[in-house]
Amino acid sequence: MTENYTALYEQHKKAGASFTDFGGWQMPLKYESELAEHHAVRNAAGLFDLSHMGEVWVTGPEAAAFLDYALVGKLSAIAVGKAKYSLICDTDGGIIDDLITYRRPSPEEGVDQYLVVPNAGNAKIVAQALRERAAGFDVSVEDASAETSLIAVQGPNAEGILLKLVPGEQHALVTELKYYAAVEVSINGQDLLLARTGYTGEDGFEIYVPNVDAAVLWEALLEAGEGQGLIPAGLAARDSLRLEAGMPLYGNELSRHLNPYAAGLGPVVSLAKEGDFVGKEALAAIKAAGVGSALGQKLVGLKGAGRRAARGHYSVLKDGSLIGEVTSGQPSPTLGYPVALAYVDVEHSVVGTVVDVDLRGKAEPFEVVQLPFYKRHK
Repeated sequence: MTENYTALYEQHKKAGASFTDFGGWQMPLKYESELAEHHAVRNAAGLFDLSHMGEVWVTGPEAAAFLDYALVGKLSAIAVGKAKYSLICDTDGGIIDDLITYRRPSPEEGVDQYLVVPNAGNAKIVAQALRERAAGFDVSVEDASAETSLIAVQGPNAEGILLKLVPGEQHALVTELKYYAAVEVSINGQDLLLARTGYTGEDGFEIYVPNVDAAVLWEALLEAGEGQGLIPAGLAARDSLRLEAGMPLYGNELSRHLNPYAAGLGPVVSLAKEGDFVGKEALAAIKAAGVGSALGQKLVGLKGAGRRAARGHYSVLKDGSLIGEVTSGQPSPTLGYPVALAYVDVEHSVVGTVVDVDLRGKAEPFEVVQLPFYKRHK
């Protein structure tokens, strides 16, 4: 398998990062301490390289109608400047990927434009699926992933750090930017797309920048974050942060073998929108059956009663019988107890239900709890 490197690889090496493969990319796992990086994001700010993510531009007079057909949500309802979380599913309702779509200002009269952002390992798959589904629509699909870097600043100090790089006359564009929205601002003297989104459960921003300018922006952000507690953060912290926030990870909680209803993402599916969309018939049947999947399982949050953490693929038991499997789990650095996501039989998915997880031969009690585990104070 070919190894891919982001435009910030040298910056990570200089900072002493430990690397790991993620979706075919060599990405920083941590720099010094994943715990320190986790706490920095919760209490100050963390700087992430997300350049392994994809960027697919969808442009044309029928861009809105096309995305309504290609994805399960009603993308035509997104206002210009806003974003929406959605899914691209197979004809059988299986999840190909979860993604965020931004509606951008029209480049010319009568033409709509959207930016679709798929996950790292799925970027090419999603781009190809969109190209195939575009047949019959007056729309162009351009995969700009190879030329685009993505840098995130996450944490309570993120806004203040960005304001140091944005000209004073544009400060209101940053401070008034709502969650799941995007705007073009001048950052470090360059016009860039700034989105107020993230995968950590904290306030934060993601910045789309050409590869050739990524290193300069990274260093500028680090300099602006001096005295604000900003440190670079790797995939280990990103994973523990997203788990506390109850956010699914493709390959763990989401896959082609799972459908949106099993994953608790039923509200993302718009069966009522006009026209057909890929997977509609299968998803309608699954919803009508009243179960999350063919096995009648549902994704839940689990809180450990002891100190030992559940890990991915550990068995979930009830009265000694197998009822499910953990998809993600670890000790929560913020909350101080083990947390996990797991698929369990629907009859055992009610909040307050006590189950056991087989921790390498020893059954330990866990309680089904409401997600997310952690919610920031706004």
